[in-house]
Amino acid sequence: MYKRNKRQERHKALARYLQNDPFATDEELAEHFHVSIPTIRLDRLALGIPEVRERVRAMAREAQSRMRGLTAEELVGELVELQPGQMGISILEIKPEMIIQPAGVAKGYYLFAQANSLALATIGAEMVVTGSARVRYRRPVYLHEHVVARALVKVKRGVTYLVSVHSKVQGEIVFKGQFIVIAPQIATGQEAN
Repeated sequence: MYKRNKRQERHKALARYLQNDPFATDEELAEHFHVSIPTIRLDRLALGIPEVRERVRAMAREAQSRMRGLTAEELVGELVELQPGQMGISILEIKPEMIIQPAGVAKGYYLFAQANSLALATIGAEMVVTGSARVRYRRPVYLHEHVVARALVKVKRGVTYLVSVHSKVQGEIVFKGQFIVIAPQIATGQEAN
C-alpha cells in the first residue's frame, strides 16, 4: 500500500512538473525525482505522456497553426507554444554551423534572432516590425545546447507592444531582451482620395 501511494504521488508530481517544463527529458526527470530512467518511462506510459520529442512536436504543430505575420522560415528556432498577443515559446538547438571557431561558443546573432523573431510572432498581427531592442547576453551558449526562449507581451499601446524575452539553457538565463514591436495597420487599397 505504501509503495502504491508513493507511486501515485510521484505520478501527480510528474504531471505537474511537465506542465511547467514540457521540455524536460527522461534523464532530467529521473534526476529530479531520484528514480531510474526506466521508472520515469513507465510513469509517463502510465500517465499517457509521450516522450519529449513527441511532446515538442505536438506543441510545435499547434503553435505554428496560430502564427501570423511571419513565415516558419523567418522564425529562428522551433515554435512550440503560442498564445497570440500574450506569450510564445521557441527552442533553438545550437548546431556546428552556429559556432564561433575555435572558441566553441554560439554566435550571438543566433540568440538575438531567436528572441527577436519570437517577439514578432507573439504579437499575432498580419504585419509586425521591430522598433527597437535592448538585449543582454548572460553567458556563452555551447554546441548542442538547447535554448528555450519565452516571450511575454508586457505592454500594449495602440499598435506598439513591449515584449520581454528570456532565453534559458537548462533553467539558466543566457539571454534577456526587451523588444518594442510595432504592428502597423495594413492598407486595404480603399483609401480616401
